Amino acid sequence: MPTLSFTANLTRHTRCPDAAFEAATVAQLFEHYFSRWPEVRSYVLDDQGAVRNHVIVLVDGRSLHDRRRLSDALGSESEVFVIQALSGG
Repeated sequence: MPTLSFTANLTRHTRCPDAAFEAATVAQLFEHYFSRWPEVRSYVLDDQGAVRNHVIVLVDGRSLHDRRRLSDALGSESEVFVIQALSGG
């Protein structure tokens, strides 16, 4: 089943353990995850349910294509990784 993991810098702000759920899309995976750990939702998604600008979501090592509807398909062994994008100079 697809797994969801978070980068260490995000885990410093809120509890977000790795987890696996049955899901066909990123949206379904996030819904399962956020129903269990609702405090993580605001770090990842904006008020419209889209991925926040400062967040990168990788699906099997590739950038998430649909950042608004989260409709990217997942396979039974997919790995989804959430990274807080860093900026600076």
